Amino acid sequence: MWANFHTHSNYCDGKSAIADVVRQAEAFRMISLGMSSHAPVPFPCKWCMKPEALDTYLHELTALKEKSPLELYSSLEIDFIPGIISPNDFRSKLDYTIGSVHFVEKLPDGTPWEIDGLHTLFLEGYEKIFSSNIRDTIGRYYELTREMIATACPTVVGHLDKIKIQNVDGKFFDEGDAWYQQEVKRTIDVIAESGAIIEVNTRGIYQKKSSTTYPGPWILEYILQKGIPVTLSSDAHHPDDLINQFSSTAQLLSKIGFKTLTVLHEGRWQPFPFHEHGIIIR
Repeated sequence: MWANFHTHSNYCDGKSAIADVVRQAEAFRMISLGMSSHAPVPFPCKWCMKPEALDTYLHELTALKEKSPLELYSSLEIDFIPGIISPNDFRSKLDYTIGSVHFVEKLPDGTPWEIDGLHTLFLEGYEKIFSSNIRDTIGRYYELTREMIATACPTVVGHLDKIKIQNVDGKFFDEGDAWYQQEVKRTIDVIAESGAIIEVNTRGIYQKKSSTTYPGPWILEYILQKGIPVTLSSDAHHPDDLINQFSSTAQLLSKIGFKTLTVLHEGRWQPFPFHEHGIIIR
């Protein structure tokens, strides 16, 4: 049995209705499911929920909680853009929050620059905002993550190192570079002091955008060293992906030395032992 707390529906860029996601979770005999569609943002965004849909989304989740035998929780994946949006804006309405950085600064025309979309768009911001300086680009991404933790700490930190998907064939940097590892470790040190959970996100693997989870193995080793709790998620945009790559990732986590996964069960986040076939609840 598994749990997943990072999932999307057709309220944002997910491919299915919430009820369909819940039905598949029931078929997989999952312990808990958290729905976390992309939160509305105050500017045009094709993959975010429309602001006027938020109340309907929350009401639908409430109704499904009453019907489903599954433990179902209400959440959003919330962007952090200083002075514009943060997990603080929604936490009172939700069972938990996921905080993610998708946007870094603005393009010259004022459009927020998306760092995990098309590579051509990434290159535009890389050149126009950061003058093709990769250390400044990466540094600002992780600086924003640290600022989110310090000022609007979410329950779960989303896909920590996702910006690496733009580093195709290592053309911008090597993850062994001292400056890069320093940025990541500084960020993890801040998370360690916050009490937040870090998700181990499998989406990059099954989408073939990354050969490793977000975050990757060497970062997970440091997370374990710092004693930070982790939860396993697939960032599913289709019901079939609810447990995609969970077995292999569980094996990886065990090999690194993790003994538990943190799961929202019976209304509270708890550590549970696990193996390659799921979470063990005695």
